[in-house]
Amino acid sequence: MLTHRLDDLVAGMADSIVQGIEVYRTSGVKPHDLHDSLRHNTSGTLAHLTDGQPLDLSGPAATGRTRALQGVPLPEVLRAYQLSFSYFWDQLLLEAVRSGPEAQSALLRAAGRVWGVSESYSTAVTAAYRDALAQRLVETDRRRSALVAALVDGPPPGSDTVWEIARMLGFPFEGTFLLVTAESHSAGEPPLPGLDVRCQAIDVAFAWRAEPGHEIGVLSLPARGAAGPVLDAVRAAAGGRVGVSPAYTRLDQTPRSLRYAQVALESLPAGTSGVRQLEDTPLTEMVMNNLETTRRAVNRILGGVLSLPENDRTTLLATARAWLEAHGSAAEAARALYCHENTVRYRMRRLEEYLRGSLDNPEIVAELAMAINAVGAFPVLLDPHTPTTPTHA
Repeated sequence: MLTHRLDDLVAGMADSIVQGIEVYRTSGVKPHDLHDSLRHNTSGTLAHLTDGQPLDLSGPAATGRTRALQGVPLPEVLRAYQLSFSYFWDQLLLEAVRSGPEAQSALLRAAGRVWGVSESYSTAVTAAYRDALAQRLVETDRRRSALVAALVDGPPPGSDTVWEIARMLGFPFEGTFLLVTAESHSAGEPPLPGLDVRCQAIDVAFAWRAEPGHEIGVLSLPARGAAGPVLDAVRAAAGGRVGVSPAYTRLDQTPRSLRYAQVALESLPAGTSGVRQLEDTPLTEMVMNNLETTRRAVNRILGGVLSLPENDRTTLLATARAWLEAHGSAAEAARALYCHENTVRYRMRRLEEYLRGSLDNPEIVAELAMAINAVGAFPVLLDPHTPTTPTHA
């Protein structure tokens, strides 16, 4: 009887699995662990088939959980069960042949029960494996979320803490990074669905932290990777307002980059969908540090223009920007605006009426450039009644 040959059965099954499945030779599955699992399952199977005891599925369930934590792929775990049951069936056949025709007939009648046990074990293994894997993924997400929080809160620059966080996230300490903050509209729904898959396709590593009302993500670009494809991926996934920081090169710069991303998000009109990335310029930093002071300066410089009807205001501001970018050339500005250069001159004379002096004065031109660039970077400054302090500032 096979019951008296349990040790030989377990040894034969283990050899079959180790020889047939490479991962069992190279993974963290210890021989005694495999033998204990096979012994528990085989003795339970024999007790069920010979004595009619209820089938004990605690063994395969424990194996499924253990193999998930060991990182053994589920198909290989199921293949191990297939090999062990094939070996078990072969031994049943040999025993029946030795025992004679009556035993062979009895085995044929019991074949359905034997392979039913195999199916039950496989089902129990699969369910336990997936439950353990899901729990492991949740725990991993929590750990990565906590690490992102540590980056955002800002350990001391250059400290070993940041290096350790980088190691645990699988990021380099120095590289090319973007920080993304995306507005959430409903609990449980990611604000950037499908972005992780898009990032994986372009070799961009990522880590996220969910906070009330928004999610924060740190994206690590591949070596010499450009930000363009990443921004395209973010735009394709965006369903609401999304702010993106300028690219930065060290993980200990994450707190400063978060500030840029938050201000970029808040500069988009509420209730809209879009992606905004601020440039890392002295003017941008100055405006972010005190938006209210900037508002007062813009109102002093452009207050008369901002009070005009929207069409007139938009036309004069666009003309001023083109004129500044053309270094004061009406002809160059006209080409950019697709109009006659005399039209540019007329509009600039109109604009001059609202300024503190003539555009022949370099100080007046400098003030105009500052105000035009400020409202370009922060359109919220165009509306004197809209609060300029970001909600996350």
